[in-house]
Amino acid sequence: MAKKVNELEGVNYEVLFAGRSNVGKSSIIRGITGKNVKVGKRPGVTLKPTHIRNSDLVVTDLPGFGFMSGVKDRKQDIVKDQIVRYIEQNADRISIAVLVIDGAVFLDVVKRWEERNEIPIDIELFELFRELGVDTILAVNKTDKIKDSELNETLDGICDKLGMLPPWKQWLDSVAPVCAKKGDLKSLKALIRQRLHAAKRDDLFRYF
Repeated sequence: MAKKVNELEGVNYEVLFAGRSNVGKSSIIRGITGKNVKVGKRPGVTLKPTHIRNSDLVVTDLPGFGFMSGVKDRKQDIVKDQIVRYIEQNADRISIAVLVIDGAVFLDVVKRWEERNEIPIDIELFELFRELGVDTILAVNKTDKIKDSELNETLDGICDKLGMLPPWKQWLDSVAPVCAKKGDLKSLKALIRQRLHAAKRDDLFRYF
């Protein structure tokens, strides 16, 4: 019987993407890597991470999490557990974690959870990455849906909810406002490349 090949064998550098369903995570990955990510027919169906392998680099797309129309609560809990388990088991290998959020609705989502005295999984994951010592970038997507006059205030509010003292511009090394729909991913690419350069891995620039 043929031996199953471990697709992550020999990986030394992992860039991980996490985020709720429908925040544009797959579009961002496609935009910065030029590679298509397999997307399920329906949000919440995929339980396993998707990997894009290049040399000793792997870009990982974790399943989307949170409320998903037509997906039972139990299934949503399983997705969350799988995500947390993957992060905990692979924290030593994960060089960069990119948490993608929908900047236009994030504060409203957090408010709804707080009214139920609950912590949104986005915030839980951000704190988990920090606890595990994983270098984390916050990609604030869908900035085209935020009025220009309200952008700074919104980004300040988002940072505040994630434990980063406003103003947000003092976190330019960790926060990347982007718009995948318009192909505006410059700030995220720059932050990933900064980290690659610091790790003496300029050879991986060609993949981003």
